[in-house]
Amino acid sequence: MKVLITGGAGFLGQRLARELLNRGQLKGPNGQPESISELVLLDVVAATGFEHEARVRVEVGDIAERATLERVIDTQTHTIFHLAAVVSGQAEADFELGMRINLDASRLLLETCRTLGHQPRVVFTSSVAVYGGTLPAVVQDDTALNPQSSYGMQKAVAELLLNDYARRGFVDGRVLRLPTISVRPGKPNAAASSFASGIIREPLNGVTAVCPVAGSTRLWLLSPRKAIACLIAGCEIDAAALGIQRVVNLPGLSVSVDEMIAALREVAGEAVAARIEWQADARVEKIVGSWPGQWDTSRAQQLGLVGDRSFAEVIRSYIEDERISVS
Repeated sequence: MKVLITGGAGFLGQRLARELLNRGQLKGPNGQPESISELVLLDVVAATGFEHEARVRVEVGDIAERATLERVIDTQTHTIFHLAAVVSGQAEADFELGMRINLDASRLLLETCRTLGHQPRVVFTSSVAVYGGTLPAVVQDDTALNPQSSYGMQKAVAELLLNDYARRGFVDGRVLRLPTISVRPGKPNAAASSFASGIIREPLNGVTAVCPVAGSTRLWLLSPRKAIACLIAGCEIDAAALGIQRVVNLPGLSVSVDEMIAALREVAGEAVAARIEWQADARVEKIVGSWPGQWDTSRAQQLGLVGDRSFAEVIRSYIEDERISVS
């Protein structure tokens, strides 16, 4: 089996690649496990750390260029994890870039698959940002999309495209709406939700963090561990179980910023939690405030997808994965 990961040099892309290599297999269309013979990692920069892995092929290229996609997708490509994206804050600041990568490239990827005619499985990661405006207290899988940002609009349109390409039998598609991923290691990025990792990551590393939103702001969160597990489990769901509705809201935790900080205090102590400073940012508040804080994930759970039990557990898994000594 040949597998492609777009955004393969990114945080989730590299974690997904390593987990797939550890597993060594994915379920095929008949529900039986098939060995992964080749794993292609495509990004605008080279994925690193796979130099000695014979099954990995690292490709550098522009996903919005047809020649790039024709180079990495052929009739042997069984599964595509489409993770490549321009994040929310950057897509809002640079409309043309967001449209080109989040929307145009997604359609071009689907068109490449349609032209080849081999009906690969395509897993597309979407976002809470497809929702917005006046929302019910608990958002359902089929709650009307009403994005309040260019990023959310681009994700919403790509969702509709993939759902229709699946309906037409061009691909075996599934859209997995990711909650905000926390805690991400490394440096802050341009995502409006970057603070959801920063207010945990930086204090644990002995650095002051700035929280740009009110403590009452509610977020829908998922740990990196569970995100990767859900991506793989979502890929392996039988198409018949999904039916004509290929979009699934992944299970997450509904937590306020105050509750996140309380969990940090519980796990790491008062001195660590005291490293958080409050400085309102109207731009971030407007974007994040338009996102839903609680979803009904009963369908995801029925399909076998599992989220985190508590945010304290999320923090502990981050400390364990990143080998952090709390002080």
